[in-house]
Amino acid sequence: MPFTSHARLAGALLPSLAEAARVILSTREQGLVVDRKSDNSPVTEADHRAEAILTRAINDILPGLPIVAEESSAAGSAPPIGTTFFLLDPLDGTRDYCAGRDDFTINVGLVDEGRPVFGLIYAPAPRELYLTSAPGEAVAASFDCTSPRALSDLDSQIVHVRTGQTGRLSALVSRREAGPEFDDRLQKLGVISRTPMSSAIKFGRLVRGDADVYPRFGPTCEWDTAAGQAIVEAAGGTVTALDGSPMIYGKSAAKFLNGPFVARGRNAD
Repeated sequence: MPFTSHARLAGALLPSLAEAARVILSTREQGLVVDRKSDNSPVTEADHRAEAILTRAINDILPGLPIVAEESSAAGSAPPIGTTFFLLDPLDGTRDYCAGRDDFTINVGLVDEGRPVFGLIYAPAPRELYLTSAPGEAVAASFDCTSPRALSDLDSQIVHVRTGQTGRLSALVSRREAGPEFDDRLQKLGVISRTPMSSAIKFGRLVRGDADVYPRFGPTCEWDTAAGQAIVEAAGGTVTALDGSPMIYGKSAAKFLNGPFVARGRNAD
């Protein structure tokens, strides 16, 4: 299936997305065993099983395209990439997932010529689904992984980022970032209120108009941001490095690490 339609790709992914989400939820209910990766970040059986499910599905849907997935990359088996490849995070927000919080997501992004062109973010616990439905169009829907429906049967709503008031912005921020330097950076962006949460769900909440900006100064990887960037841009926002330069994707030599970035709604500068 060539990538000719955002809706066709999203619709083809939904069954495996629901399967992976059920594994993630049931694994936590049964009791987690948490291991540590080489960077000391946590990983669970749910991460590995969800990645396997989604990798198989993507290979079936678009065979031949490289898939850069978090856990296989952490194990040193990231594939060679060309101009078009997938970025997959099967469980974004593992720390908070392990802590019993519900703001964790599954992220699927497609990159072409260094730019995210398709994005899908699913938060299984609150049943929030965000995706690019067409070039320049993003939608949000409620999606129950325990009784999944086809994309055409979902009550999807087109979403748009909101217009911020310069100097009086609200921000979605990572739970991992805090302290005087962080506060100073937010102040320089014109942020006067903040809501901490985990994972790429912040991109989804941004496009549905819950806040004006999502700044991230700490470390992230390309699979954390590709899907979100595609969705934010389709909803009328921007995702750039702090100096306004484009985010670069496909940095295999740098292990796909991102620099600091800011996701913004309209006129939120």
